[in-house]
Amino acid sequence: MMRSMFTASSGLKAHQILLDVTANNLANVNTIGYKGSRAAFQDSLTQIQGVGAASSPGFGGSNSKQVGLGVTVGSIANQMGAGSFQVTGSTLDVAIQGDGWIRVGNGTPTSGNPTAGAPAGASINYTRSGNFTTNDKGYLITTDGFYVMGKVATDTAGTGGVADCYIEIPQGATDVAIAPDGAVSFIPPAGYTQPAALPAIGADGRAIAGYLSVSTFSNTPGLQRITNNRWSATAQSGTEQAGTPGGQYGQAIAGVLEMSNVDMASEFTTMISAQRGFQANSRVISTTDQMLQDLVSLVR
Repeated sequence: MMRSMFTASSGLKAHQILLDVTANNLANVNTIGYKGSRAAFQDSLTQIQGVGAASSPGFGGSNSKQVGLGVTVGSIANQMGAGSFQVTGSTLDVAIQGDGWIRVGNGTPTSGNPTAGAPAGASINYTRSGNFTTNDKGYLITTDGFYVMGKVATDTAGTGGVADCYIEIPQGATDVAIAPDGAVSFIPPAGYTQPAALPAIGADGRAIAGYLSVSTFSNTPGLQRITNNRWSATAQSGTEQAGTPGGQYGQAIAGVLEMSNVDMASEFTTMISAQRGFQANSRVISTTDQMLQDLVSLVR
């Protein structure tokens, strides 16, 4: 009887974790760029009551007899499907339609030298939350202060030969826009000098501050959540392949944000299932307790 109590106890713990995952998904149903999670169970150890035997003359054989010892959470997988798009009309809002995670990081930018001090390697994070803004120096940043990383030229094939850069929009610039290829351009103010590392000012009078840089991974669900809509690469995700929107990467869509990919109907169904599973395991413990009480009462 004690075995059934411990088995049901594992069921309580597993269903509690399932409810925790569901609650977090529902809490982030309106979080920009959020990717939902899914918990999956697997059976735990089993106790052999009888070993199976093969058939023989005069005996037809028998299957083994096993009693399970409970359940455990086998995985909590990231659901990396795209969320719905919401039009905001804001100049610096951007969504990636297709593959690609926007690269962000912290470093020490130098005005007029966009490639100086650019972060690399493990200091780079990734996000699908494109609600960007600018800081007091004019650099494009996330809402929690991470610099949005760019490339000095287009690299839609992800060759890795194009240098990283910060995206700086000078004070007094007008008509800022983000193109489908990730180019962040503007009409420069009087006296502006375009850095040599960036493309020359076009015939239309527009200057490019850099191209949004995005990365793909061989195993995207292997990315690890950090906080504030940011993710980091892991050994399981594989190394990044960085480039710019277009080609093998998704296109940049300005004035649009990718919302959470959480399906509320599915999450409510999972929540009900978790509740019923928890109740059933609780009932097993109550029933086993009553049986133990009856057993103790036999001596009276």
